[in-house]
Amino acid sequence: MRYILGVDNNLRMSDELMHKFWKLPKYVAFSGEVSEESARKFREELETAEDSALASKQPIIPITIDTYGGSVYALLGMIDAIKACSVPIATIVESKAMSCGAVLFSFGAEGHRYVAPNATVMIHSVAGGSADKIHEVKSNTKELDRLNDKVFKEMSRNCGKPDDYFFDILSKEKFMADWYLEPSECIRHNLANHVKVPSINVSVKMDVNIG
Repeated sequence: MRYILGVDNNLRMSDELMHKFWKLPKYVAFSGEVSEESARKFREELETAEDSALASKQPIIPITIDTYGGSVYALLGMIDAIKACSVPIATIVESKAMSCGAVLFSFGAEGHRYVAPNATVMIHSVAGGSADKIHEVKSNTKELDRLNDKVFKEMSRNCGKPDDYFFDILSKEKFMADWYLEPSECIRHNLANHVKVPSINVSVKMDVNIG
């Protein structure tokens, strides 16, 4: 994602001064592992972007995504932050959105989910740790089932599909193997709405009136 700045011919400022004197649109860039720390940073940046967007009447907040995934519990905190945001969200996969990243990608508003032409999206079931005792194994399995049900329902609903849409494909057609999606396949399943990296157009003008 990049800015395209349109500047009035009457305005003479360096790029540095432009950033100081004009509020450029706010966005959130998420990359790396989905962890407790990165999720905390994500929530803070989204809150800051929301405040700025409301002050400047920015209609949508872009979130760029580049991740192999990580902790589903950390992801759920990020999802709550998106749901609590009063400004619509656009999601943009610039390189990869795998595992938790694919779920995060689905939380872009309808019509505002973008995937780069060479990006990869990967969907799989929630993975958990091992346990030695039988009651721990049963408890872990029950929790994994709960998390799977939650994230797959959310993803399906975000894409306007029945609750079991993505999980059914994963289990019945992919036999629970990692499901790698090309951009065109993301479009076919309505996980993505556009195959491109969008630009933000910023027009800066200066009006001088003498009365």
